Formats: sequence, structure tokens, C-alpha cells
Amino acid sequence: MSVPSRLMIGEISSLFGMKVYTDEGRYVGKVDDVVIDVERRQIKSLAVSEVNKALINTRYRGVLIPYRLVKSVGDIIIIKDVFKRRAEKEKE
Repeated sequence: MSVPSRLMIGEISSLFGMKVYTDEGRYVGKVDDVVIDVERRQIKSLAVSEVNKALINTRYRGVLIPYRLVKSVGDIIIIKDVFKRRAEKEKE
């Protein structure tokens, strides 16, 4: 079943400015943009800015978070905490 374009656009635009947290409660950043697969009519990733530098080691202003990591969307966006693995590896 196909989703009407205007509905999809309304849902996507509601993501802009939302804060992103991990399922462990750690702040990741704020949604600046959304990358869409137009052919499949799916969100591919979230462009997140104001990233938590303690969590994500990057020199860039933002990062792309694959949408498959999103667990829930409400007042905030909750993503699977994949960053703890990196922190554990750096300790070794």
C-alpha cells in the first residue's frame, strides 16, 4: 500500500529539531535533516547536528544516524545505543 506524499512529508518534517537520545539515556544530538530513499519511500538516515562529542568522536559538525537504529519517535527520538561498544573497545 502506498502512503500519500503529503502524509509522508508531514511526518518527516515533524522530525526536524527533535532531540536524539540512546536507549541508555545518553544525549546524541538534534535532527537537522533527513535522508530519504525516494524510490522506496523510506527514511534512510537522520542528519544529526550538535552531537555529543563525549559520545561521538568527530571533527565534523554532524553525523548521519542510520534510521534502522531508531527504536521510537515521540517527543524525542530514541535510538539503539551502539556507541557503548566503541567506548568499551577504546578501553581495551
